[in-house]
Amino acid sequence: MRLRGLIYCAIPLLLASLVLPAGAQQPVTFPSGDASGQGLLYLPQGPGPHPALIVIHEWWGLADWIKQEAAHYASDGYVTLAVDLYRGKVATDAEMAHELMRGLPQDQGVRDLTSAMTWLSQRKDVDKRRIGAVGWCMGGGYAIQLAVAAPNLKAVAVNYGALPTDKAALASIHAAVIGNFGGQDRGITPDSVHAFESAMHSLGKPVDAKIYADAGHAFENPTNATGYRPADAADALARIDQFFRQTLRP
Repeated sequence: MRLRGLIYCAIPLLLASLVLPAGAQQPVTFPSGDASGQGLLYLPQGPGPHPALIVIHEWWGLADWIKQEAAHYASDGYVTLAVDLYRGKVATDAEMAHELMRGLPQDQGVRDLTSAMTWLSQRKDVDKRRIGAVGWCMGGGYAIQLAVAAPNLKAVAVNYGALPTDKAALASIHAAVIGNFGGQDRGITPDSVHAFESAMHSLGKPVDAKIYADAGHAFENPTNATGYRPADAADALARIDQFFRQTLRP
């Protein structure tokens, strides 16, 4: 089984073993309001048009684990853009990660993501009708915010990210939604997941949320020495792979 996982939101990680081969990624910029957003682009084989994915990092920034995940999705047939919300900064400890996250205005983060979606949709190798997003922790929260802000988003996967419950916002979501959460997570609690589900169902919007009873936050991260749960992580990540194959591929 291919190694996959999330950098735990309290443990710094810059593992040389996750560094991708040279040439596997392309730095790109795109217009974002009066500024420029940036990220790394990963391309699948073949001319396309392909489905596309926006990959959203957690509070550490665009670190090596996120690059590994983006490369995986490209190898699975998606034009993949890992957006760098911190624009070049990567945290080396939890205090720095906290400051970077606090210093990112929410409207700027959402604007960068909607601009990334527009940029992807204009590429000749992308089918603009089949664009999805996936994020972890902070990035999971931004993934669902992107679904609110961009009704044309086709599918979104949220891994233990903060969830909105305001029905006026949720009414804007037209993407298929899948989520993976830890039953022992003290930040994104099971109660908050159930509230999100109830609000979505009341609007007639389907959501596939799974809570792993014995898992805590960032249970998908193999470097999380105290919280990694291999079986749960494998199941959660396989669910996402299957979800995108069902929603984004013809």
